[in-house]
Amino acid sequence: MIATRVRFGGLPNIVQRQLCSNVQPKRYGLAQYQRTLNVATASSLISDTKTTVPVSSRGHRMFSSINYLRGDLECTAGTMNDVKQTIIKKLGIEVGYTPFVSTREHLVQYVPPSVSVLPPRSMQDSFTSAIIPLTTDKILKDKYVGFMGNVRVGRLMEDMDMFAVWVVHKHVLLPDLPEGVSLPYTFVTVLVDKIDFTDLVPTHDADIRLSGHVSWVGRTSVEVVVWMEQKLHGKWRKLTRALFLMAARDATNTKAAFINPLVPANEEEKTIFDGGESRKKRRIQMQQEDLLKTEPNDFEQRMVHELFVKSIDTKSKAFNKRILPPGYVWMEDATMANIVFSHPEDRNAHNKVFGGFLMRNALELSWALAYNFAKRRPKLEHISDISFHHPVDVSSMLNMQAHVIFTDLHYMEIVVLADVYDAVTGQQTTTNSFYYTYSVAERLPKIMPKTYHEAMYYLDGRRKFRYAMGIDSVTAAAPPAATTDTTKSKL
Repeated sequence: MIATRVRFGGLPNIVQRQLCSNVQPKRYGLAQYQRTLNVATASSLISDTKTTVPVSSRGHRMFSSINYLRGDLECTAGTMNDVKQTIIKKLGIEVGYTPFVSTREHLVQYVPPSVSVLPPRSMQDSFTSAIIPLTTDKILKDKYVGFMGNVRVGRLMEDMDMFAVWVVHKHVLLPDLPEGVSLPYTFVTVLVDKIDFTDLVPTHDADIRLSGHVSWVGRTSVEVVVWMEQKLHGKWRKLTRALFLMAARDATNTKAAFINPLVPANEEEKTIFDGGESRKKRRIQMQQEDLLKTEPNDFEQRMVHELFVKSIDTKSKAFNKRILPPGYVWMEDATMANIVFSHPEDRNAHNKVFGGFLMRNALELSWALAYNFAKRRPKLEHISDISFHHPVDVSSMLNMQAHVIFTDLHYMEIVVLADVYDAVTGQQTTTNSFYYTYSVAERLPKIMPKTYHEAMYYLDGRRKFRYAMGIDSVTAAAPPAATTDTTKSKL
């Protein structure tokens, strides 16, 4: 059951479930956008050759040239339903819902005491793939198809989240675990670092394959790269690639658990591993520069002041008379919200709300807002950051709020916040945040914040947008003096 609240005009009747169109209008590509900003063009997202491996601006190769990573096999783990059942079996989870989860305390004794007792693993050990059989399973197809015949991207996000957990299962090896004893781990999605989409629009009448492997490992955390392809005209075509950061917890999910180290087997794997190290450093730097912890830099403070000056009547000599300049939209008016009720069918193996369920609902809400804001069908370009701050209990009432927080040319950045709502006390606790980048064919109106809080959202959205587009490696620092930044006039 979902109740919707709209604050930006009326929502067209046909937009609820469809996320992209078969025919996309011509729009600015990344290269053209970066030429507009007078910055260097980034590397191409995908190479059709197998001898060259494209490297993204975040230091991760989207599709590898290693034989076992190219995905020449149809699949190695069966269907996604097979993957789900295997995970349940390995964890020793009882089938069927009960509000009282069976204790797993007896498994704590099998949790490794240190990394040194665990054998190292390579990326090849965790490589796996699975199929979403849309061509043969007609009942399954109904869950994925949109009203125009395309695949609901939100459903695919659910599968990618579950598949990332399966990849971690493939990585883990406990030689001393007795036969018949369940795996003494709980794997939790911490964040989704980056999801890039190609221009290929998935259709409902062709099988989809997920492939992936572990790309970096810390002491208790694991980075997983997952890519998705669809078989069209006898050939697997790339759809998207995502990076998941997973945390290894003990069987009772009360403390961190050590996991097998990752040792690159060759130069290719070492390059991928080094990319994971770079992303770890970037995440630490972003946490240090978070606007909740530090003030905006000098360049960003000037942008906020310019916005303020644009939105007041300078003739009145008063700060309290706000005006909306032509071509702008108040940020408070570019918003949409859902009340989402979670149920047992939305749970994971540990009786918490499945992260993929949250990802699907947030994505579909963001798309509806993007459509309503632009008045035309948007294309999802990037998901730049998904954070899981707190677990969500089954039967929770979720308040999901979507806001357009930044626009530039044909692009918009949308944030979706998921809050657990307590109807008795009225308190809300933010459990998740999601950032999406959409594009349309026409130029979009600019966003105007009214309050300092909204101004911080604006700056945060600008940082997320520039990172997603490959313009800034970390945050939106002041551009060089010789560089013309077209966003400055908007800020």
